[in-house]
Amino acid sequence: MPQAKPAAKPANLTFDNYLKQRGLLEQPVLERMLAAQKAAGSSFNIQDWMVSQKVMDEESVTKIRAEYFGLPYIDLRKLHIPSEALKTIPKEAVLFYNLAPFELKNHVLKVALTDPTNLQALQALEFMGQKQGMQVQLYLASKMSVDVIIGRRKNLTSVVGEALQDFQVQRDKEVKPQKAAAAAAPENIEGAPIIRIVDVILTNAIEASASDIHIEPSDTDVRVRYRIDGILHTSLMLPKHVHPAIISRIKILSNLKIDESRLPQDGRFHMDVGGKSVDLRVSILPLIYGEKVVMRILDKSGKVPTLEDLGVRGQNLAWVMENIKKTHGIFLITGPTGSGKSTTLYSILSMINTMSVNIVTLEDPVEYFIEGVNQSQINPDIGLTFAAGLRSILRQDPNIIMVGEVRDKETAELAVHAALTGHLVFSTLHTNNAIGAMPRLMDMEIEPFLLTASVNVVAAQRLVRKICENCRKPQPVPDAIAKQLKGELVGVPDIYYEGIEKDKIQMFKGEGCEKCDKTGYKGRLGIFEVLPMTPEIQDLILNRAQSGQILEVAGKLGMIAMRQDGIIKVIRGETTLEEVVRVTKE
Repeated sequence: MPQAKPAAKPANLTFDNYLKQRGLLEQPVLERMLAAQKAAGSSFNIQDWMVSQKVMDEESVTKIRAEYFGLPYIDLRKLHIPSEALKTIPKEAVLFYNLAPFELKNHVLKVALTDPTNLQALQALEFMGQKQGMQVQLYLASKMSVDVIIGRRKNLTSVVGEALQDFQVQRDKEVKPQKAAAAAAPENIEGAPIIRIVDVILTNAIEASASDIHIEPSDTDVRVRYRIDGILHTSLMLPKHVHPAIISRIKILSNLKIDESRLPQDGRFHMDVGGKSVDLRVSILPLIYGEKVVMRILDKSGKVPTLEDLGVRGQNLAWVMENIKKTHGIFLITGPTGSGKSTTLYSILSMINTMSVNIVTLEDPVEYFIEGVNQSQINPDIGLTFAAGLRSILRQDPNIIMVGEVRDKETAELAVHAALTGHLVFSTLHTNNAIGAMPRLMDMEIEPFLLTASVNVVAAQRLVRKICENCRKPQPVPDAIAKQLKGELVGVPDIYYEGIEKDKIQMFKGEGCEKCDKTGYKGRLGIFEVLPMTPEIQDLILNRAQSGQILEVAGKLGMIAMRQDGIIKVIRGETTLEEVVRVTKE
């Protein structure tokens, strides 16, 4: 009954030869690999080497290994594993053989392995399958993926509950009042219960792909919330008496002043979770009920997405591609905090990053690391602001400059100066739409004639949640809504409708499943508007025309508004109308 044997791999074909045969290793990488293999001898592991050298990420290598062994690939991080499946194999065997049972249906047990050549593991699975009368189906998963599942054997609530009990016992032992008052001292904060609580809050947020963690005190308790796909979700409520110790633990990790609770503080620290290399940017703000902590999670191991992945399509993509090939000028991306501006810039930098150009960035903070790009982080505490850093960058013989944000007159003037002297400058600006960038820069005392001479293109963006592909279902569209949407899409060029029927208004919705935690959404997508600086637009800016006039002319050139781009993505089945309305309503 059990089928705990993988399909046979090609005879006498090793994995490295399989990679060569598939053309997945370029010659320079192949030479480096052979040199490392020769140096390491029998201890050389090609998968680990490829991941460590950033030839491929761990999931990509695992997918190729799955093809090589003839096994289906599975990413366990995207699944909700039922407890009855986890209980089928003893925890000791799971840890020893590094495997994870993830589904049990009709006496068929699906098990993810990290090493299908481990005969001991295969024999153990065959024995357990026979003993329990189950058929075992093998899948291949990455070590990171399996580690996440093994770590989930205890959920957030149970781990925190146990830690709180231990913390209470520890407090009860403090007989003398002065000892109780010293509970927030560093030596007591380092106690195991508080460390466990903070660790599990951080680990669960990272595993859930949250972008931010909020720890908020109230009069009676402490609320922990995660921002997932742009929406805050309450994940945990803690008793008020643990709040000072949790805040102090985070301050220790961030190298902040533990005894300072009246002033805001900013810091950062690093941790590795399940194969992910993560930086956490920490902001602490005093409130009336105690200090609030917000931690921004920056996944350093994440791959920079492409513009198509981000949702830049049609004429928008054509204008972006046209302007990133220029040798000088300013490329601006606008939008509020958290709208994905930096990610879009990283995507563009990855495209234009070649051996023949010198790219220098000035960021706050560095969110992705791009090999070959000279990335610098500002530090206002020591006087390294965007303006000061930009002056130094101009002495570094750059071809392309990326400035994290234009915040003030001085930075704006320097960016314009750099663009006018032969540099291609990328930056972000906080405005509500693309057209709003011009009056914002004029407000910084940049003359219109300088703007028309230096700015190449302005893009604006927002992020909407993507419908979960696993539970997406078509929805009926009321006639009134269909009529309204057709009215809003009047004048949109045909290039944006590629792959869909222009006159067919359709909508989809995620019904909610285990993969999306019953939300109906999984991941995020950008909606964009792009304003190119054509001669017609430049004339209007020189004459300080109203935004409405500029918008009218831009529309005739093929520009569409963010809301229109969002509606097209609704028709494509990528997001919902509710999401588009949520992020574009005035």
